[in-house]
Amino acid sequence: MAQEIDRLVTRVLREARRRGSLDLEATEMATRTTMHQIGGRVLEQLLNADGGGHQGARIPCGAGHHAAFVGYRRKQVHTVLAPVAVQRAYYYCAPCQQGVIPKDQALDIVGTAFSPGVRRMLGRVGGQEAFAAGQRDVAELAGVRVTTKAVERVAEALGAQVEAVASAERTAALTGKVVALQPVSRLYIAIDGTGVPMVPHETEGRQGKAETGKAKTREAKLGCVFTQTRVDERGRPVRDADSTTYVGAIEPAEAFGCRIYAEAVRRGVMRAAQVSVLGDGAPWIWGLAEEHFPGAIQIVDLYHAREHLADLGTLLHGPGNAASQRWTAARREELDAGDVERVVAALGRVRPRSTDAQEAIRKARAYFETNANRMRYARFHRQGLFVGSGVVEAGCKTIIGFRLKQSGMRWTVRGANAIIALRCAELSGRWEEFWEARAAG
Repeated sequence: MAQEIDRLVTRVLREARRRGSLDLEATEMATRTTMHQIGGRVLEQLLNADGGGHQGARIPCGAGHHAAFVGYRRKQVHTVLAPVAVQRAYYYCAPCQQGVIPKDQALDIVGTAFSPGVRRMLGRVGGQEAFAAGQRDVAELAGVRVTTKAVERVAEALGAQVEAVASAERTAALTGKVVALQPVSRLYIAIDGTGVPMVPHETEGRQGKAETGKAKTREAKLGCVFTQTRVDERGRPVRDADSTTYVGAIEPAEAFGCRIYAEAVRRGVMRAAQVSVLGDGAPWIWGLAEEHFPGAIQIVDLYHAREHLADLGTLLHGPGNAASQRWTAARREELDAGDVERVVAALGRVRPRSTDAQEAIRKARAYFETNANRMRYARFHRQGLFVGSGVVEAGCKTIIGFRLKQSGMRWTVRGANAIIALRCAELSGRWEEFWEARAAG
């Protein structure tokens, strides 16, 4: 090892004399490469110091049988330092017709050629950016060179593990085995959905908005839970710092209802003094609210409701003219006061000529009538409650849009859900918790 360092120094000095100066960046990178190579050799010696991990002629296979020692097998493992060769004792269970390698289990390399350290890196970059970009980043920033496909496979495998942990948590919550220790003043559940571009076979037979009538996306449902303990000097609600956690997946509303309910239970919904559900006008959201959070205050996002009025004003009076602005401003004032009945009455007075406008008015009246009690915004303001679902809408952009809706991306449901699970863990501040629990297990 000392000889390798001497050779590196000699090579760097020779190059510096030739150039007339020291290229610091090139020297840094060459030194890192050399130290990684040296570190890899040290690590390889440490990993093989046990002679292969032989545990006798026969060992339990884990399924009630015994596996017999066959011999030693070498395995190339990609570590954060360098590839290393690991010697492992190999056992075979005849009844199970499977091999058993205790050392792989101890080192957490069962079924993979990547060390836990490398998998952690690939999981982080795969959850944060496009797989090809992640491959380039780990090569440049960490000196770890893998294929783009490796980033994809490792990230999706870790996402599946995150989802398995979440599934176990849901089971515990739904069976009453999760108890929040701290009381909560005000707890909010916000729910939304956004489309994710899919590969063709994932949308087979589904109706879409495209001219062909075929769907190109599947809806990813996202929910967040956060708390509030105070209002500011103007009486506006203030979200508690670092209190927001996320859950999400491409799945039916029924399954998602169990997902968001379990997260709310984990966050203390059973001990909350007040619970509110925020969302847009989508019926499935309020169906879940009724089923899982009976008695909660239901609030339709104020800004969605305002957008409905602005769109109607444009439809009825044209874009940007004074009549449209006056009509929209009057309806918005009524809406902000929570006087939804006046909004509905105003819509009833409209006599549009076109069939499209008539249908739009009919749908708008139904929307405001159905959600009237969820739009008592003046009352909600007096109570110091949030009236916007901006937190979960931002989550749709940050968790799903930023990572899964880039140009040219197409996903399978399995792959998309794995990455959504990774990103929810990261944005919820639970990545370290997951990784530590995984290592301990």
